[in-house]
Amino acid sequence: MAFHQPYQVIGFHSCDREVGLRMISGNDHLRPSDNPWDWLGPGTYFWEDNPFRALSYAIDCAEKKQKFSGSIKTPFVIGAIIELGNCLNLIEPNSISIIENAYDKLKRYIELTGGRMPMNKGANRSLDCAVIKYLHESNKKDGIPPYDTIRSPFHEGEAIYDQANFTTGLHIEICVIDPKQIKGYFLPQPLEKFNPWLNKEF
Repeated sequence: MAFHQPYQVIGFHSCDREVGLRMISGNDHLRPSDNPWDWLGPGTYFWEDNPFRALSYAIDCAEKKQKFSGSIKTPFVIGAIIELGNCLNLIEPNSISIIENAYDKLKRYIELTGGRMPMNKGANRSLDCAVIKYLHESNKKDGIPPYDTIRSPFHEGEAIYDQANFTTGLHIEICVIDPKQIKGYFLPQPLEKFNPWLNKEF
């Protein structure tokens, strides 16, 4: 079951400057990611309300400190207006139950077919990706409307103090499955803070 979210959110995408400028000018569109480590499955990923994290990730990718399937030469951040639509919103308990059910079904299927269950290992979240993909396939087979987006909190980094639930990289991610949910792109302001290499080399 998909839950319609009748509101828009602001997301920020980490990319190369050349790619970002093409998006802003309307001469290109973002291509969905489909890697086995994409924890929310195939789609285009955004940091919700977090241009700071988008920039730091772009810098890490440019410095080869992050697993990244593309190439970032000059770190860049673009903002996007995203309509959530039919959203698997993993902040809601109903959505969590959907994921749990998909995991149980995937596990049974793999056991019956003699396969091997994927495993999460560090930044490679193959198990999470497999569960989401299985959910998409099951929904399609059962005639359930596809999700437009997936939204989830993500604990990343180290605890900020002993026994803390707050981590240094805590954030919310949005995976846009249907590109029509992206209503427009913009350059986040102030430019010198979020795109310091707009007019100079990295």
